[in-house]
Amino acid sequence: MCALQLRCDPAAGVLDPKENALIAVSCDAFAYGQEDTNNDRVTIEWTNTPDGAAKQFRREWFQGDGMVRRKNLPIEYNPWIFF
Repeated sequence: MCALQLRCDPAAGVLDPKENALIAVSCDAFAYGQEDTNNDRVTIEWTNTPDGAAKQFRREWFQGDGMVRRKNLPIEYNPWIFF
């Protein structure tokens, strides 16, 4: 059994203070109820940008010595959506 592949759109970005974003999370179809999805989570990571940084995402902001925060969100699948 393999883990589900989740996709987020947008996958990364930069927000101004008090700005928010809507992120679409999707996955391929799978046999709901036949796989254990109880511990499935999406993890959001964020950090403050360096002073004077352009509003363009840089992965290296997360690799330095700055504080990186994480929020784990449980996934609630909707088995009744048919495409």
